Amino acid sequence: MDDPTSPERAHPTVRTTRQTRLDTYVDRYATRTQRMKASEIRALFAVASRPEVVSLAGGMPNISGLPLDAVAETLAELVMDHGTRAMQYSSGQGDPGLREQICAVMAPEGVVAHPDDVVVTVGSQQGLDLVTRVFCDPGDVVLCEAPSYVGALGVFSAYECEVVHVAMDDQGLQPEALRRTIAAVRAAGKRVKFLYTIPNFHNPAGVTLAAERRTQVLDVCTSADVLVVEDNPYGLLGFDTDPIRALRADDAERVVYLGSFSKTFAPGFRVGWVVAPHAVREKLVLAQESATLCPPTFSQLAISAYLTHHDWQGQIKHFTTMYRERRDAMLTALDEHFPATASWTRPAGGFYVWVRLPPGLDASAMLPRAVTARVAYVPGTAFYADGTGTTAMRLSYCYPSPERIREGVRRLAGVMATDLQLREMFGATDAGVPSRGYSSPHTDLT
Repeated sequence: MDDPTSPERAHPTVRTTRQTRLDTYVDRYATRTQRMKASEIRALFAVASRPEVVSLAGGMPNISGLPLDAVAETLAELVMDHGTRAMQYSSGQGDPGLREQICAVMAPEGVVAHPDDVVVTVGSQQGLDLVTRVFCDPGDVVLCEAPSYVGALGVFSAYECEVVHVAMDDQGLQPEALRRTIAAVRAAGKRVKFLYTIPNFHNPAGVTLAAERRTQVLDVCTSADVLVVEDNPYGLLGFDTDPIRALRADDAERVVYLGSFSKTFAPGFRVGWVVAPHAVREKLVLAQESATLCPPTFSQLAISAYLTHHDWQGQIKHFTTMYRERRDAMLTALDEHFPATASWTRPAGGFYVWVRLPPGLDASAMLPRAVTARVAYVPGTAFYADGTGTTAMRLSYCYPSPERIREGVRRLAGVMATDLQLREMFGATDAGVPSRGYSSPHTDLT
């Protein structure tokens, strides 16, 4: 028998709501949760991880070349000799010994830093989250390259920022486009909080910011009084050159640097870092303490032991040799199988190739047919906050073997050929979403 005092009897709409909504808490969430959504890469994971599918989608590092026996021995010694420390709380800023080693890791990029400048984070993703939390109020503008890293776009959206894209080309971010975009945003009465950039072996575009443009970008940001957040997870993974000088190396007061061991050692430890000016560092430590109390001690000491006892620089050379072979396999396959009306970047390091499709093709619309053909990629729309990017896709070469890469490209070329034939037979209208207010005009990367 119904309880006459129940909320459902007193308020009949409550019962209706609970019976018709999958999420009964929908009216209780903070407004900002409405901006949360799964990335297109995460949505692809279940399909792309099936063994019959060649995944050119995810940027998962290939750690098969790690000396796992030696790593296992190091971890066992860590537990036996320092277990009570390794499994205890630590400082919110991170282990002092690891912070000193991080300074040495950055030195080949010209970064001169003191261990006190470093805040250890749970991957560089958390570092970006902390920086955004410290600097951004709802409605503030963050400038990002077009296209930009999907994980960064998710962070900015979660903090209710407005992302404004800045044009880039095969030489990276365009300084004059940056200058114009800053002026346009400010003319509209908006506040620019920082420029977020991946200058080396860009994710997803695969390009590297040209040396002469680095000085120009810093000059633009200095004259406009705009902070630069330099995300550099791939900086040591160049195929044919020494490490490139970081933006942080030329402006320690205006550049906040994000680094990570996920690409140069192993992502499972989730250890990254932020290098920031003193005052910013203090705010980041407070934000870190409120988020996690402290980064995981065991992971930090494991990374520190690896850096101490192993030839980590030699291991990076091993990784770059492996990734270069995979990059070459992808570029050769693209040259062989893709139509002449497509184009793509030719990365000098990192994990990704950015493909611009033949006119009229839509990467998002084509994806289900590609999955049916047992190949996966990420449509370009994942890397734009404004819904553009339908005419591009990101291909990742870091994880599959060269043979699988060649087969995946061959399958993808077949899907593309079918779509082009259908378009020729039946015609179609170009799909695309116009960019919002302040975005720079499309370039050859869109």
